[in-house]
Amino acid sequence: MVSVVMQDDYYRDQTHLTPEVRRKQNYDHPQAFDWPLLVQHVQALRNGESIEMPEYDFTIDNRSNRTIPVKPAPVIVIEGLFALYDADLRKMMSLKIFVDTASDVRFIRRMQRDITERGRSVESVVGQYLETVRPMHQQFIEPTKRHADVIIPHGANGPAVDVITTKVASIIGQLTRP
Repeated sequence: MVSVVMQDDYYRDQTHLTPEVRRKQNYDHPQAFDWPLLVQHVQALRNGESIEMPEYDFTIDNRSNRTIPVKPAPVIVIEGLFALYDADLRKMMSLKIFVDTASDVRFIRRMQRDITERGRSVESVVGQYLETVRPMHQQFIEPTKRHADVIIPHGANGPAVDVITTKVASIIGQLTRP
């Protein structure tokens, strides 16, 4: 069994800001996230407690009123670009994985997602990419690669998947032994 914590759902609550101001925020900076809540939730899951993960709504640039119940499990996956950024979060990880994807592939995926799922224009996606996404990736995300135990190149290969599978099985085996 696996619990998945989506880092994107931990963007800070911005109810106090107008929609216009929210739209102009830099969501590609580490300060955009509610790190204390994310760390608290991962610790709770590690302690065998269920959590109510916030749900972020990208169409309104804010958290929705809904939460997502997440039950504890032997394996907790923290998914997100900044997953390896916070030292407190890294201390709780048994295996740190960095998926290294080419910048053009990242841009194309973002473009497709933001247009189809978030109703954005090509111009707004390109502008955001040049103004914040690319520089923030270079400044904050790329350096987290040094914290990874495993770096998976784009189009994960068989040996990398085997290493991860073996390690996760080993961790689960250690947790289930009396």
